[in-house]
Amino acid sequence: MAEVVRAALVQTSWTGDKESMIKAHEEYARQAAAAGAKVICFQELFYGPYFCQLQDPKFYEYAEAVPGPTTERFQALAAELGLVMVLPMYEQEQPGVLYNTAAVIDADGKYLGKYRKNHIPQVKGFWEKFYFRPGNLGYPVFDTAVGRIGVYICYDRHFPEGWRALGLAGAKIVFNPSATSRGLSAYLWQLEQPASAVANEYFIGAINRVGIESDYGDNDFYGTSYFVDPEGKFVGEVGHDHDPELIVRDLDLGLLDTVRDRWQFYRDRRPDAYGDLTKP
Repeated sequence: MAEVVRAALVQTSWTGDKESMIKAHEEYARQAAAAGAKVICFQELFYGPYFCQLQDPKFYEYAEAVPGPTTERFQALAAELGLVMVLPMYEQEQPGVLYNTAAVIDADGKYLGKYRKNHIPQVKGFWEKFYFRPGNLGYPVFDTAVGRIGVYICYDRHFPEGWRALGLAGAKIVFNPSATSRGLSAYLWQLEQPASAVANEYFIGAINRVGIESDYGDNDFYGTSYFVDPEGKFVGEVGHDHDPELIVRDLDLGLLDTVRDRWQFYRDRRPDAYGDLTKP
C-alpha cells in the first residue's frame, strides 16, 4: 500500500434539486480521479440542501435506504474510476426511523458499510433532532484500498470521544463532512480539527458546503474545506470561503509513524483513570 495517498474533498453549493446535485458530484468524482485521487469525500447530506434550517416533515422525502439507489449508483462509478468514496446521505432505515449517515464504498465498488452521526444538535438553524435519530453503529473504521479510514459528521467534531475511538480502531484518515455557518463556528473550524488530528495522530479531511440556501434559511456556509496532518498543519491551502471547489492533496501516511514515535499518546493514555468521564 502506497505511503502517499492522493485524496479529495468536494465543497459545493445547492443546485436546486437532488438529481442535478448527484450529477454534479459524479462529475467531481471524475475530475478527482483524473487528477490522480484515490479517495474522495462529499459534504454532509451531499445530494440535498441543508434543510435542517427549517422543521418541516416534507424534507423526509430526501431520505432513502443505505445501501440503496444512490449508494448503488456511486458503487458503479467507484468501480469505474478505482476510487474509494465516502457518501454522506439522509438514511431511512424504516418509515419514521431516519439517520444522518455516510456510506463507504471501496475502489472496486464494494459497499463496505456506513457510519451514523452520533451527536445530533437542536439549535437555531440546525434543527437536526427533528430529522435524525442519534447513530447506533458506534465508530466503525473501514479497510479500504487506501488504508483504514473513519468518518465523523459535522457536530460530532465537538466531542473528543469519537475522534479517539476512531484512532484506537486504527484509522489513518478521518473524514468530517459538515454544514457549518459563517460566524461563531468559523474560528472553531480552524481550531478543533487540527487539534483533534494532533491528539489522535491521524489525518483529517474537513468538508463544508458553500453559499446561502435562501429557500431554507440564512445560514451562510463558508467552505474553507481542508486536509490537516497529524502535526496540526494544513496540507496545502484551505478551500475558498465562498466558491465551490474540488480539493486534491497528497497525504504522506508515513508521517503517522514519525508522529507516533515522537509523541506516545496511545502508550501514555490512562483509560483506567477515565471511568467517571463515561458516566451520564
